[in-house]
Amino acid sequence: MDAPVELTAMLQRSVRALDDAGVRDEALAVLKHRRIGGDRLVPAGRAWRLGVLLLDRAGQLYSTGEVTRAIEPLRGVTNRSAEAEARRADRHLAARSRFPEGEVVNFGYTPVGLGDELLPVVDEVILVRWNGSFTRPLADYLADRVALLVEAATGR
Repeated sequence: MDAPVELTAMLQRSVRALDDAGVRDEALAVLKHRRIGGDRLVPAGRAWRLGVLLLDRAGQLYSTGEVTRAIEPLRGVTNRSAEAEARRADRHLAARSRFPEGEVVNFGYTPVGLGDELLPVVDEVILVRWNGSFTRPLADYLADRVALLVEAATGR
């Protein structure tokens, strides 16, 4: 078995199924720190969220990082947790970075490849590591995740 060829074919099938079904993808962005004007999220492409993975149209996989929605938050409430305030700040950052209102924006993601912690290969089977230490064959994981998104987009 040639794992890179198998992986490429698997990812191309997934991209084709998602694209053919018209499944909506999400924005990828890179956080840029700027002295003047404050931090910004800079558009870096688009991808589909497949659980612990993001998949772009070129067939590149990324580990998920942070996700937010470009929404200008309403006035803050003083009794929110630090975590709620961080999410509010992320939404404000995405809106200030000129993503369309309501756009889902992924940032802080990292590219992954065979042999990485997220995609181990055991006995010539490509696995995906999710929920801590659980692993599952990547082919099964992708098939399930793609099927869920296609069903949600098409109702079939």
